Amino acid sequence: MTIGIELLLAADIRIAAANAQFAQMEVQPGIFPLGGATYRLPREAGWGNAMRWLLTGDPFDAGQALRLGRVQEVVETGRQLTRAIELAHRISAQVLLGIQTTLASAHLALTDGEVAAGDAIRDQLRRISVSDDAKEGMLSFIERRPAQFTGR
Repeated sequence: MTIGIELLLAADIRIAAANAQFAQMEVQPGIFPLGGATYRLPREAGWGNAMRWLLTGDPFDAGQALRLGRVQEVVETGRQLTRAIELAHRISAQVLLGIQTTLASAHLALTDGEVAAGDAIRDQLRRISVSDDAKEGMLSFIERRPAQFTGR
């Protein structure tokens, strides 16, 4: 509830248990969400969807959270941490520079707009393409073997 949703909205990927219950209920005692829900939720769920929950403080379940884009997956109750760790392992198996640059580009688009993110792509690509990991990735693809990335 409340701050939990604020933390959820600040995360890159969110997993919910099937029995999870949510509420952004700050308006009920006469305050408002202080941790970013007033600007993150409209961006992620659309204006009408965000206002429906922000202005009423009504609770909603994991299925509704999935439909609103507040979570990306709903899993069997008790399996949420296991699934989050599985995704973390999947992400950590990727090239670190690619992950870092993908996040930087996406955050730049959100903060400064798509034009700024588009303008930055050439420099970002130039930095990545000369990395040892990019060379290893291409070589492993050609040689049809698993890549051995070093983070450089």
